[in-house]
Amino acid sequence: MQLARHPLALAIALTFAPGAWAAQPVELQSTVISASALASQRHEMTAPAEVLEGDALVLRRESTIGETLDSLPGVRSSSFGAGVSRPVIRGLDGARVKVLSDGVDVLDASTISPDHAVGIEPLLSERIEVLKGPATLLYGGGAIGGVVNVIDRKIPTYVPADGYEGELELRANSVANQGEGVFGLTAGSGPFAVRVEGVKRQADPYEIPGSPDKQDGSYNDNDSYTLGGSFIGERGYIGLAFGEQNRRYGLLGHEHADCHEHDPGDWDCDDHGGGHDEEEEGTPYIDMHQKRWDLRGELSDPLPGFERARLRVGHSDYQHREIEGGEVGTRFENKATDARLELTHQPLAGWRGVVGAQTLHRDFAALGEEAYVPPTLTRNHGVFLLEEYRADDWRYEIGLRREWQDISAEGARDTRHSGTSVSAGTVWTFAPEYSLGLSLSRSQRLPSAEELYANGPHAATRTVELGNPELDEETSHNLEVSLRKFAGRVGFDLSLFRNQVDDFIHAADTGEDIGGGYRLIEYRQDDAVLYGLEGELRLQASDSTSVALFGDHVRAKLRDGGDLPRIPAGRLGVRLQQAFTPALSGQVEAYRVLRQKDHADYESETAGYNMLGAGVAYTGAIARTDYQLYLKANNLLDEKAREHSSFLKDDVLLPGRNFTAGVRLSF
Repeated sequence: MQLARHPLALAIALTFAPGAWAAQPVELQSTVISASALASQRHEMTAPAEVLEGDALVLRRESTIGETLDSLPGVRSSSFGAGVSRPVIRGLDGARVKVLSDGVDVLDASTISPDHAVGIEPLLSERIEVLKGPATLLYGGGAIGGVVNVIDRKIPTYVPADGYEGELELRANSVANQGEGVFGLTAGSGPFAVRVEGVKRQADPYEIPGSPDKQDGSYNDNDSYTLGGSFIGERGYIGLAFGEQNRRYGLLGHEHADCHEHDPGDWDCDDHGGGHDEEEEGTPYIDMHQKRWDLRGELSDPLPGFERARLRVGHSDYQHREIEGGEVGTRFENKATDARLELTHQPLAGWRGVVGAQTLHRDFAALGEEAYVPPTLTRNHGVFLLEEYRADDWRYEIGLRREWQDISAEGARDTRHSGTSVSAGTVWTFAPEYSLGLSLSRSQRLPSAEELYANGPHAATRTVELGNPELDEETSHNLEVSLRKFAGRVGFDLSLFRNQVDDFIHAADTGEDIGGGYRLIEYRQDDAVLYGLEGELRLQASDSTSVALFGDHVRAKLRDGGDLPRIPAGRLGVRLQQAFTPALSGQVEAYRVLRQKDHADYESETAGYNMLGAGVAYTGAIARTDYQLYLKANNLLDEKAREHSSFLKDDVLLPGRNFTAGVRLSF
């Protein structure tokens, strides 16, 4: 156990695949990124991308999308309790990181507040793609931090060869006495296929490291189901799905204060807001419901001169209630539709590309004591073009997007914004197993309704927020260099980036003490710069043993002085994978999260910590059914860890030592 004492530190992940014992590692050129629009292979992309799929995804999946992706280089979790965790990419989160369901927005309320859950169920995902760096070109809406694209099976794209196929999975863990069940079944005949799937999860409050106590209110109960069907022909498919999610989880650190506005922007708060005694009435919680429709279709040779058409439409009816002391304090409602159409044209003078359009309609309302944002109607429209050219060992890429947005707010003046994003990049495969990428981009993010119109207390962040209708677009200039070795016994990915953001919109602390433990913040625009590096080095030491070193670091500050808040600390780790037999494999992963001393004025420093984890997986088959048994452990050292990217880091510890056991059947 010398590894457990190594200063790198340690945590667990399990990425076991039946072919992990092969002499050569999986070659990355076979990994096609669907979110790239041009379906580029991973090593050919001008910007870095990560993919989780297959058995690796099965064993990394957690209750939230942020926890599932937390171990990827450059990606961290916002860590707002057991039920909420958004991805943080290179220090950026919220509206700057777009979470998609197969190309369209998840259409929830998660970007409005850090205590709002992402409307994605990781246990139903088939594949998760992460695009790091500005992705406003393709997906707009301010994705200057990156994109998380979750691919699922809710709409079948093929008819199973035997007429049906499915999967069943049961999991349990020790830290929260949690039980989970997952099922999915696809059946079809002729040109028709149907899909039904669902998840059920129940979790008690989790155990605190080094203590017999539990984190009060950290429970997480939810269920979801989806029914979909499609018509599949020789040239493509068209399908429709309906799904429903229900979530109930505790709101950690959610303390109301009695806040009053005497004059515009003049607030004071005291410690006795809301009229509820948490000791007597329990932790506040969220009761969330979402109904969602998805329409998806693809068609080859749709029009003369075009190779493929791709349609994605999502419509959501979302609402959640924040319940405190047995009473509904605030109700959030979000009815939204996101639609996009992509057309891939045939090569013109050697250039192959995609032209497309996207439109978003969002009707949002918050009602009750925490209605710090007025009802708003957001309309966002965009058109885009992405082109590539290949010549010998070089691949060139250029892109353009134009976007328009108008927001109508109840009791306030309407706002209109527009933005233009452009990008250019090249990838040089200078040797059979090596590529060097360079990308330049200018991306514009349009301000959100919350940044424009917020005016009131926000219990999740313990702030009174003041929006600013005069906010303008923020403009990001990004430079990225990537070096990759994508085949052979030694492989690596290394990326260096610099992102200069003019007119960066941020919640600036006014320094005014308004009482009740609340801070007064106002949305302002200042120039900011973020830069850093991330990478992974992989070595196939023998036919059955592989070792990987990984790490990431980001520095983010205002150009006129001061650090940006909640920027994750640097991380450095090692992963050892061992195949004992073709059916039995295991992994140990250890990493060190460094001390974060570069923090905003109102933040506190976060201590570094070590994480260690390990696990084993066994795969086999009985008749036509494949099965997988696995056991994994997180935080084996029972470290008292705090994630600097979390609003709750000073009050809430990450979960303690945890063991998860599961079985998955595929037939």
